[in-house]
Amino acid sequence: MSYENLVLTVDAGIATLTFNRPKALNALNGALLSEMALALDRIAADEDVRVLVLTGSGDKAFIAGADISELATFNALEARIFSKKGHDVIGRLQALTIPVIAAVNGFALGGGSEMALACDFIYASEAAKFGLPEITLGIIPGFGGTQRLPRLIGSNMAKEMIFTGKMISAVEAKSLGLVNTVCSPDTLMDEVMKTARAIAAKGRVALRAAKCAVNAAQDVDLQTGCNIEIDAFALCLASEDAKEGTGAFLEKRKAEFKGTYTR
Repeated sequence: MSYENLVLTVDAGIATLTFNRPKALNALNGALLSEMALALDRIAADEDVRVLVLTGSGDKAFIAGADISELATFNALEARIFSKKGHDVIGRLQALTIPVIAAVNGFALGGGSEMALACDFIYASEAAKFGLPEITLGIIPGFGGTQRLPRLIGSNMAKEMIFTGKMISAVEAKSLGLVNTVCSPDTLMDEVMKTARAIAAKGRVALRAAKCAVNAAQDVDLQTGCNIEIDAFALCLASEDAKEGTGAFLEKRKAEFKGTYTR
């Protein structure tokens, strides 16, 4: 399937989804969000995909935000529909059972930061800028920024960013815990792919269980989370990949994980 606003490639178990509206700095509009929903369905249905990487086309922007030319035409009902559409797509991204890495190569503003926040972690170019500048337009973040950012960096720092609309550098974003790694623009994708390949080499069942258990910790008390981990651990141990992993350790060889979710 071809897309007008996205580029989707899959190689060696790693899917790369590139936001491809370079003339608009990859701004999010309704058409792109619709295509992204279809692309995520396709990725979720492909068991050979072990890791998803998100990035933006060009060298200026990951996603510069929502498309203001479209946003400015909305009445209240249309604005609600658009916000709900963005929430649904970004929520679908966060709910993927495979690890998702954001490779932020430039501006990640508004919806761009919100998209990156729904990924499992972020690698950023030294040229990257993060921010939720909606307040400067007389509005607020509409794709989950008021909810995900405080959970990641704390409510006080999130409030400062949201109330002022200021942009922060990749280095400052790393100091706040928003970004894992900062790379030069020339090495960003190499570093992301190195990490993606390391993850893709692991067992499908274990990756899925680990992501589920870590995500659960954000929404439940400690004991409930520990019970989720116990059950996930037991299910992992029953998988073909666990047999391969433990066998390889005992035989002093490198494990080759080939198991599926069903065996």
